[in-house]
Amino acid sequence: MLAPQAERVMALGEWEQRWQENRTGFHQPTVHKMLEKNIDKVLAGRTGVRIFFPLCGKAVDMKWLADMGHSVVGVEISENGIKQFFEESNLTYSEEPVPAIPGAKVYKSSEKNISLYQCDLYKFSSSIEGQFGAIWDRGSLVAINPGDREKYSSLIRSLMAKDCRYLLDTLLYNPELYNGPPFFVPDEQVHSLFGNSCDIELVDSVDTFEDRHRSWGLDYLTENIFLITPKE
Repeated sequence: MLAPQAERVMALGEWEQRWQENRTGFHQPTVHKMLEKNIDKVLAGRTGVRIFFPLCGKAVDMKWLADMGHSVVGVEISENGIKQFFEESNLTYSEEPVPAIPGAKVYKSSEKNISLYQCDLYKFSSSIEGQFGAIWDRGSLVAINPGDREKYSSLIRSLMAKDCRYLLDTLLYNPELYNGPPFFVPDEQVHSLFGNSCDIELVDSVDTFEDRHRSWGLDYLTENIFLITPKE
């Protein structure tokens, strides 16, 4: 089933162009229902959790969590996306270079504990911000090039603290009908990417098919939510 999309490659510049042209249909104006529904599983009674958002865009989920007293670190290639996040959240921010990543910048909120790195995700590492107690992956694994998934899972696993609770959102559909992004990620691949070092639990599976997906040529779309935790 992976074959139809295996060779598909999106250059970073294409993502930046989507932001510049406001072709950001993946952005959600409200807190993601799956995050809201499963937030207790992610936090597990903890306060002041450090939460990582890979390919964060301008997700309103970041301010929602920061408002609860958690700290948020995101990585996003688009400067537009990052600036729109702060502006639309009515947050002031500072901008500074990241010595460890040539050309990268970090945008930090003055009022909330939010730091967003504008750089290539694969140049980010635990040496820059340490490890995290939680990760919310909505629109990241499904957005990266399918050929990069091993590299991606190795980065994510390196960012997971021992008590990390990683909430992963994947999409199931017929990849012969649509070439992505967002890309099709089968359950078996989630297990092959993370199963060696982590426990994986399917916590939710929802039919999220809408008319706009019919316009992509699809006939069904299922959203699966996994909770991934490091093995003892």
